[in-house]
Amino acid sequence: MVRAYTRREYIRKIPGVKIVQYDMGNLSGSFPLSLSLAVKAPAQITHNALEAARIASNRYMQRRAGRMGYHLKIRVYPHHIIRENPMATGAGADRVQDGMRKAFGKPVSSVALVKKNQRIITIETNKRNFKDAKEALRRAAMKLPVPCRIIIDRGEELIK
Repeated sequence: MVRAYTRREYIRKIPGVKIVQYDMGNLSGSFPLSLSLAVKAPAQITHNALEAARIASNRYMQRRAGRMGYHLKIRVYPHHIIRENPMATGAGADRVQDGMRKAFGKPVSSVALVKKNQRIITIETNKRNFKDAKEALRRAAMKLPVPCRIIIDRGEELIK
């Protein structure tokens, strides 16, 4: 029997994901409006950036709409592990370093690989909290390393 190895088996210590929650707000309520934050280009978004975007948007929505006035969902998970080959600097570093020989690297962080137009964060809310949800997504987009746009998934006829 031939066993297929994945690179994950070679990595001894996988860094923990810093995202605390993926669903926030009113999880059981149904809301007529749904807005999403979509990326404009393919990118790698670190778990730190996703957590910062989650905190920024959730805090804004909690203050404006209340704890039960919205449902916020993170729609991506950071599976991909980023490695770094640490290079020594300073005097005598060339005698210590191997350069690119055996340069597999140590795991540093985990990232979510996202495609163009993929939705990252979705907020469901009422008509009166539409502008607040839009602002919360705009604040979340500022924490991400890729240009984003806001898409109305459901309830576009309610805001016109």
